[in-house]
Amino acid sequence: MTTTLETSATTVLDAVQDLAPTIAERAAEVEAGRRLPLDLVESLTAAGCFRLLLPASHGGAERSLPEAMRVWEALARVDGSVGWTVMIGASGWCDLAGLPRPTFDALYAEGPDVIIGGVFAPSGSAVAVDGGYRVSGRWSFASGCQHSQWLYGHCMEGVGADQRMRMALLSPGDVVIEDTWHVSGLRGTGSHHFRADGVVVPAERTFLTMEDEPSIDATIVNVPPPALYALQIASVAVGIAQGALDDIVALATDKVPLLASSALAANPLFQHQLATADTQLRAARTLLYADTEEAWATASDRAPFANEQRAHIRSTVSWAVAQAVAVVETAYHAGGSNALYVTSPLQRRLRDIHALTQHFLVKPDALTTAGAVLAGLDVELGLY
Repeated sequence: MTTTLETSATTVLDAVQDLAPTIAERAAEVEAGRRLPLDLVESLTAAGCFRLLLPASHGGAERSLPEAMRVWEALARVDGSVGWTVMIGASGWCDLAGLPRPTFDALYAEGPDVIIGGVFAPSGSAVAVDGGYRVSGRWSFASGCQHSQWLYGHCMEGVGADQRMRMALLSPGDVVIEDTWHVSGLRGTGSHHFRADGVVVPAERTFLTMEDEPSIDATIVNVPPPALYALQIASVAVGIAQGALDDIVALATDKVPLLASSALAANPLFQHQLATADTQLRAARTLLYADTEEAWATASDRAPFANEQRAHIRSTVSWAVAQAVAVVETAYHAGGSNALYVTSPLQRRLRDIHALTQHFLVKPDALTTAGAVLAGLDVELGLY
């Protein structure tokens, strides 16, 4: 789908703000359907969300990473599943930058609004055959797979010491989507499994991960993928936490706790907790975007990311996500018995933020590795 929208970060953010009431009203529908409704995907597409990071060479807006993250944060502030799914669908093309240029160009031959889904974990196998590779595998956590125009899966090729990781680009018709996304949090992301059974993928729709050079000249491609996705995930976490503060402030205005003589908002302990949580979140947001701006400057200069910078990014992300979790938990507990009901957005915020913490890129172990780097140890960072 293409639109005549002049896409800038400001126009997309404005469009997202206009959509916010509709997204909030449909939160229960998103949860129950375990995916984003297709008409909502169309509205988000028309808003320019999925072209925000795409290079101008392919019709995209080619905005900066900090600008895009503010859009993901704004969406997650309304609904965590929407923020997560848009973030994945809008940046998935970055994992395809190693494709041959003609193949990448063909993906956007009909316009920039192409949603890419896929899975990084190498859960498939690729065997060389005439003209391509026979691909079989089963990949999990494929967010937004039901509305993606293309899906990619990483595969292992070869045996023993000769094994290499190969990415294979698959059309929806090549795969079977399994209905597996029955989960506690981020329910609306449609992160099902998909599988391929002996699909022959043309060689030009594959490349060797971490070996083949990118065919796309774009600033964002110069950001190490773990850092790129970790920063974006953290922006979703910050958005979820801000939404929880919005929820508890709205509730506190009218909620009179049992045996209290006034609304929760007048309670000194609540006021102290709210100010503390707000400060935590503002600190997390400030550090997150400061590191993102620095990363973007490094990528813009085509400079290498030093180990210390990579360590700072990953430790910032882990810490910021932890602060977001603490903020949501504060809001949830302040909500009292009201927060128990499925009709309360606070319980959804709690489930969503804890689901987000299960992603391997934001696990606390990242801080341990960062500490080793900062201590001057010789650390093999690999996919860190």
